[in-house]
Order: sequence, then structure tokens, then C-alpha cells
Amino acid sequence: MRTTSHHCVLGGDIAAVIFGVDGVLVDTAQTSATAWKAVLDPFLHSHAAVYETECRFFDTATDYRRHMQGRTTLVGVREYLAICEIPLCYDALRGLTARHEELFLMAIRRRGVKAFASTVTVLHAVRLRGVRTAAVSANRYAAELLRRSGLAGLFDVRLDGLDAAGCHLPASSDLGLLREAARRMRTPPARTAVIEENLAAVQAARRAGFGLVVGVDRGGRSLLLPEYGADSVITDLSDLRIGEPVA
Repeated sequence: MRTTSHHCVLGGDIAAVIFGVDGVLVDTAQTSATAWKAVLDPFLHSHAAVYETECRFFDTATDYRRHMQGRTTLVGVREYLAICEIPLCYDALRGLTARHEELFLMAIRRRGVKAFASTVTVLHAVRLRGVRTAAVSANRYAAELLRRSGLAGLFDVRLDGLDAAGCHLPASSDLGLLREAARRMRTPPARTAVIEENLAAVQAARRAGFGLVVGVDRGGRSLLLPEYGADSVITDLSDLRIGEPVA
């Protein structure tokens, strides 16, 4: 039974856990929002000048939380621009997301990135109980985030968008990457939990029949996450209660 209560027990027959990276393991929201503002404000200003309309600027708090957080970069920017009544073709949208990734990584490499305080505690707790762990993201830079945050050594499996080609998967295939992570951990999806902020990844985990799908709500999406397939919704990994797995 799915619930929106902000706690979850991880145990029982769960033998492995797949963690999302952005918003679950590492805190990237402010850096990502700032990069989006640097990309979108010049674009919005130029568009307003060309079409002689009022210029709307990107708000790093409200606009990022409503449209970007918990979504892929492509889906997020497409939704935001739709609200602005600016339709763009796929190639133009990809150009904006590529520029965002460039600025985002520049900031990460200059200032670093931090894991959430609860992340390391939870990772050590599940590993002490013999539960296998994977970090999975469709973003191409997830491995770098794990390395720079000091988390890379806490996972049995690490997969991101750069690995997709080697797995013969589309670069944005959340479903394929989740299944591949479970396969590499030698754990069937039914005995594997997925903990994700990204709505598409939550939906993919539900479609694939993972044993427990936990949504992380850091942006006010408590109602959306169950609709996409989350069994439980938490606001932070500290809301997880670690039980003993069944052998």
C-alpha cells in the first residue's frame, strides 16, 4: 500500500538498494538552479526583445522547485518554457541543457559538492547489514559527483548516462539502468529497493517491479511521487528505518 507519510522501513526481504544521485545522495539543487539562471535569463531577455514581449526572469527558488527539481534537465526546461509560452524544438532544448551541464560542472569543479548529512550514515548502516548498494543516474556526470563528494567507495555498483552506451541502452534510459544495476548486484528487482527523487526514475522503478520504491521529496512533490509509483515518500534519508534483511 502506497503512503505519503514521511518515514519508511527498509528491511524484510530487501537485499539491495539502488540510490539516485542528485537530490538523494548529493546536494546539487542550488548549484543547478544557479546554472539554470545563467542559461535562461539571457535567453529569456533575447526572446522578449525579438518578440517585443515582457521579459520574465528565472527564479532560482520557486521556478527551480516547481519545474526543475526531481525532473530530467530536458523535461524540466521544456515544462518551464511552456509556462512562459515559449515552444522550442528538441535541438534547441538540448542546446540549453548542454549549456546548463557545462556551467553546472564548472561550478562543481570550482567549489565542490557535498553529500547530504544523512547519506553517509544510511549507506554505512545498510552495508553493515550486508545489503548491497548501487548509485544510478541517467545524468552523464553522476560518477564525478560521487567521486567529488567522497561517496564513490560506498557502492558495489555505479552507473550513469556515460555507461548507458556500454550497456546498449539509450542515454536517458532510467528503466534500463535500474535493471542493469540490479543485474550487476545479482539481486532480482523484487528484492531490490529504489530510492529516488527523479519522477521518471520512480516511474521506471515501479514499471520494472522493484520490491520497494521510495520517493525523496525535497521540493514539495509529496502528491506527485505516489502518482508516479512511490510506495513511500520521505523528505530525507534520515527518515529511513533500517531493519534486518531476510537471508
